[in-house]
Amino acid sequence: MTEQLKEIGARLAGLRDAMELSVSDLAARLNVTEEEYLKYESGELDFSFSFLYNASQVLGVDVLDIISGESPKLSRFCVVRAGEGFDIQRRAAYDYKHLAYTFREKKAEPFLVTVEPKEQKPTLHSHEGQEFDYMLKGDMSIYLGDQSFVLHEGDSVYYDSSIPHAMNAVGGDAQFLAVVMK
Repeated sequence: MTEQLKEIGARLAGLRDAMELSVSDLAARLNVTEEEYLKYESGELDFSFSFLYNASQVLGVDVLDIISGESPKLSRFCVVRAGEGFDIQRRAAYDYKHLAYTFREKKAEPFLVTVEPKEQKPTLHSHEGQEFDYMLKGDMSIYLGDQSFVLHEGDSVYYDSSIPHAMNAVGGDAQFLAVVMK
């Protein structure tokens, strides 16, 4: 076991934790056993390039992020092609794609969010900053504190993110652009 293998394994574990993936989830997505995956994380097993490439794809980072710990240093622009973006699966019924994941020192975090309909009212969450949501497809109920209303394609809402909020698709999946400002 070399120091470099331990460092790569530690970065892999840190990225897995940041993505809130369990060992079993990531191992399955990488087509390895949990035992084998844990050996990668502990630095006991040498990495093949294909393993690192597949891990970078699942974790939404550049291979060099895992190998060297150096992230892209783009500070002038960030291009994300249609259907791409950094996938974030934070909660059931929500699918996030980060649309500026290679840009450093962002003042805002843009996401393409797809929401599935649920029978019950979703749990409200809050965070610092402000948020702008613009409906791209479908209809969505938005809950802001004790108020709620339905947004349709082309509608938007801007609000203080410290107000507990949540979204729920109405009648099928809904998709919106969310811009969270710090």
